[in-house]
Amino acid sequence: MAYEMIIDVGSEGERIALLKDKKLVELHQEKAGNSNFLVGEIYLGKVKKIMPGLNAAFVDVGHEKDAFLHYHDLGPYIKSWVKITNDTLDGKRTNGDLSAFELEPETVKTGKISQVLKRNQQILVQIAKEPISTKGPRLTTEISIAGRYFILVPFYDTVNVSKKVSTLDERKRLKNLGNSLKTPKLGLICRTAAEQKGGQALHQDILELQQKWESIFTKLPNAKPRDQVLGEAQKSFAILRDLLSYDFHAITVNQKLLYEDMKTHLHSIDPKLPKVLKHYSGKEDIFNHFGVDKQIQGSFGKTVSCQGGAYLIIEHTEALHSIDVNSGSKTARSSNQEENALAANLDAAREIARQLRLRDMGGIVVIDFIDLRSPNFKKQLFNTLTEAMEDDKAKHTILPMSKFGLIQITRQRVRPEMSIKTAEKCPTCRGSGSITTSVMIIDDIEHHLDYLLTVAKHKVITILTNPYLAAYLKEGVPSKRLRWFVKYKKWVNIKPDIKQGMLDYVFLDHAEDPIDIDKP
Repeated sequence: MAYEMIIDVGSEGERIALLKDKKLVELHQEKAGNSNFLVGEIYLGKVKKIMPGLNAAFVDVGHEKDAFLHYHDLGPYIKSWVKITNDTLDGKRTNGDLSAFELEPETVKTGKISQVLKRNQQILVQIAKEPISTKGPRLTTEISIAGRYFILVPFYDTVNVSKKVSTLDERKRLKNLGNSLKTPKLGLICRTAAEQKGGQALHQDILELQQKWESIFTKLPNAKPRDQVLGEAQKSFAILRDLLSYDFHAITVNQKLLYEDMKTHLHSIDPKLPKVLKHYSGKEDIFNHFGVDKQIQGSFGKTVSCQGGAYLIIEHTEALHSIDVNSGSKTARSSNQEENALAANLDAAREIARQLRLRDMGGIVVIDFIDLRSPNFKKQLFNTLTEAMEDDKAKHTILPMSKFGLIQITRQRVRPEMSIKTAEKCPTCRGSGSITTSVMIIDDIEHHLDYLLTVAKHKVITILTNPYLAAYLKEGVPSKRLRWFVKYKKWVNIKPDIKQGMLDYVFLDHAEDPIDIDKP
């Protein structure tokens, strides 16, 4: 499968599109000037409120809404984090060497947040969920630092390997390599992307993680509450890091400066990677050139077409997302109605997997598939949906089809859902759903025309209007224009313009300049 990344940097911000076999599967947007809080960034926060009833705290990290930190998100080593943060702020610690650091007692799962944190206390926190709707960010103090192949986990002293690494021998190799390269009290989690990678690349990734860990203790002494202590310089770098497990055949960016920065960044990860990086310098918009804009317009509406002719109706509520599958004008592939229903459902399942990832829909998703009676067909549909969602990096759970023909999915929500308006406001009714009657439009035109010809004394008048209205004024026996000629003894020119709204019109003078009909 060929993956391609398109990065569009413009005055309004940065847009990043991930294409799989030329089909859009992920879209990320970052508006210019926005203070974004991305998952994984580390801040020096200040506790604003302790909420014993919620067993949680609200922490100021610089967002307009205070961020939420629950007791369960503190992690077992929160007391060690508090100690090491205070020591660094006080100047007692200048580096991240934990070999001589004595861990504080671990917290218990049934504890109270008031026993650990207090108001106005400064703590290191990490963004676990981006701000969504009216809510501030969700925080954790179980801080980790993600690399391409490993995740560094302070205060742990173990090496764990992703369950998705296939063979036992490869798991042993990665674990032994991690144990030989790690430093005391800095644990490692080996990511799936590390499978079959050489020792040099893995060693380099661990060194970069350790450098990031050390940078915290360089920046923290001078940091003030709300300051970012560790984060990516640009969103595109963070997305690249998470997506480089895919086999990219092209990464195209339209800004020269970002192109040069990414070239250096990719070379530090893998000397082969800059070969797939390309700079786009064409005059046409990069998303138009690669057909991304067209895919966006066809993928974000309420109704989405599937490959085989079926279509989806996607609705969003506060509680859940609902997706209704319809067979539409699908051509029957078989004389068996059940087999046709299965074929439509399978096409819909693949499109639903793409939609969940593309729109980043989180929470509960309920899918109403076309009814199936055969248990084998239901199992086949479930397996197809599961397989289609394998590339989805968000944690998700899929339940088998219920007796009502519904499949339920829970999907991790860490950032706001991607929502793009694909419908434009009608230029005639302005979104009201109703328009002025034709009789009233003609009355308005004749009222203005009478003023322009008899009071303002214009000798030449042209009406620029939609072809529909132009035809109404010119056609007929006698036509409206002929009646005006008889009344005013002046010929009114009528010029069709398809750019005008259905019932819009503009008066032009002898030089074909617009006439302000309110101030002639």
